[in-house]
Amino acid sequence: MDYTRLEKNITDNIREAHAKLGFEKRAVSLNYMLGSLNSLLDTDFNSCDMKNALADFSDSVSERLRKLSFREIKGGFCITVSAEGTEYIHNSNGSGFIEELVETVRSHGRTYEDVIRIFRKYSDSVKVVEKHNDEFDYLVFFEDGVPDEYLYCISLEEEIDGSTHITYHRFIREDYEAFGF
Repeated sequence: MDYTRLEKNITDNIREAHAKLGFEKRAVSLNYMLGSLNSLLDTDFNSCDMKNALADFSDSVSERLRKLSFREIKGGFCITVSAEGTEYIHNSNGSGFIEELVETVRSHGRTYEDVIRIFRKYSDSVKVVEKHNDEFDYLVFFEDGVPDEYLYCISLEEEIDGSTHITYHRFIREDYEAFGF
């Protein structure tokens, strides 16, 4: 079984958390719905089969992420990466994209153009789709999947004081499509 996409997703989520919250050498737990895990592994497993696959996955990434633990939660699994695993992720080289995106949206008064400029800095194959639905205003992603394969839903929200703030949510394509935006 190919665990590459799941490992990258876990690594990307932890890298994003480090960008948002700062790095501390501590374990990090991530909750995954069964459907998301099946999408990332290209499987159609029930919970029992997924439990076995996660045990195999843990063994396959132990050299990099050290020992993972996982437990069943309602509708999916909680995967915990040890402090040593999160330190490995922190010390490994990323593209710098997510760190720059987080830093950009952290600042008030940023515009859609400011955010899209970050995407275009990292790729010439950026797709921007205006949505302006009840959930978000723009869908932005890298058409070639580099530096990542996520779909970013970007919104401009007004704060209590009248200022504006850009927010984003990112999804794997399968989860985005399941939401039916």
